[in-house]
Amino acid sequence: METKDVLKKLREDNNLTQDQMAEKILVTRQAVSRWEMGETQPNTETLKILSREFNISINTLLGSPRQLFCQCCGMPLTEDSMISKEPDGEFNEEYCTWCYTDGKFVYKTKETLIEFLITHMPNPDNLTDDARRTQYDSYLSELEHWK
Repeated sequence: METKDVLKKLREDNNLTQDQMAEKILVTRQAVSRWEMGETQPNTETLKILSREFNISINTLLGSPRQLFCQCCGMPLTEDSMISKEPDGEFNEEYCTWCYTDGKFVYKTKETLIEFLITHMPNPDNLTDDARRTQYDSYLSELEHWK
């Protein structure tokens, strides 16, 4: 979905006219109209306002141009509800809500996360815990949070 379509759907899903949406995010009706026609796109600050106001990630507002992955556990962030938020409510698209909550990391060390994964993740190949530790460590070490 393109940004223009996302913005129009967002407005319509919230039962807002272009005037009402413009007032809500402090822009002109003409700006909203131009976005929906695909003539322009909201600037960075306006995207942040839209994100906060409508509880939608900037990545989603931009038509999901990139696949997001938690940089702590590696989980694909396929829905906005999976994306963590900062204490001020702003989305943090680098982490999932289970690894980063209220501005704090849940797993203080990579070893703590690995122990959680060993306990909670399926083991269809019946690997030993040591083999799984090695596998998880190798994978997690590629993520920004653990580099």
